[in-house]
Amino acid sequence: MLSDANLGFEIQASGEECPGATAAFPYDRLTVERFRTAFPRARWRDDLRAWFVPGTTAERRLNRWLGRELSSALTYADDKGRDAFAFDPIDSPYLEVGEDLRVRTPYSRTIVGELQTVPWAWWDSEIKAWRVPFRSWEALREHWSTIEAAARRNEPAARQARRAARKGSPTYEEMMAHVAEMRRHRYPVPAGSLPPLDRIVMTRNGPVIFTDITGEVAAENILRNRYPDVVPGDRSFIWANWRRPTHDELVKTWPAHRPPSDAEIGRGWWQPTLEELRGERRKAKSIERAQETRRLKRQKPLNTAL
Repeated sequence: MLSDANLGFEIQASGEECPGATAAFPYDRLTVERFRTAFPRARWRDDLRAWFVPGTTAERRLNRWLGRELSSALTYADDKGRDAFAFDPIDSPYLEVGEDLRVRTPYSRTIVGELQTVPWAWWDSEIKAWRVPFRSWEALREHWSTIEAAARRNEPAARQARRAARKGSPTYEEMMAHVAEMRRHRYPVPAGSLPPLDRIVMTRNGPVIFTDITGEVAAENILRNRYPDVVPGDRSFIWANWRRPTHDELVKTWPAHRPPSDAEIGRGWWQPTLEELRGERRKAKSIERAQETRRLKRQKPLNTAL
């Protein structure tokens, strides 16, 4: 199957007894004429809302045709987007204009999340910027106010000013206490319902891999202050040590077939769903990319000296 949801094209093999493949695309008189010329045996199927092309080689021939159509369609979409940008451009220090649009900002998960929803946007690790083709200009414009606001919030000077303003406040002290607890890499689990070791499970703090069960009883005051979602009741909780999974480990994890039950959420851990895994994979990939960038920056002065 070959498809491009952004332009509305989709081709897939027929699941019926008659060999063939179906092609669905937005109606356009010239596109239909080109399609009928290339596939004179094609017939419109109302039940499938698609064109049916018979033959054992239909899917392969349709894919070749779609490749040619996408090439011309994308060129047209880029030209149209370039004209729209020229008519109503955005002047921003975070947006560069060249053969495409390049978004260069301080790191922010908000920005990464916004750009991941823009069609065809991709991260260019060589130039350390997001590249967006002109065909996606309108989609980028819809997200731009959020992107620019997050970029300004994450400028080094702005972040330093916020840290200085928070220091000494009760909120800051609470946040630092939470950070200190997270750095201990421990999590309370019910003594009668222990999680599996060396396997990714979802918790209230995100996905983790439990490495061992210490057997140490978690004090109620710590649970009350640091883990307010945990309700001891008539159960005792003990500490389990954990680590964060890597992106590759998240990709290889098999998702649950159903959402977690109230009992599973109540015990504090459950098998992650596909939706949860997708979000955590994006986060892990962004974090690992940022870590690699910092590692290369630390090595650069050493390489220059050599």
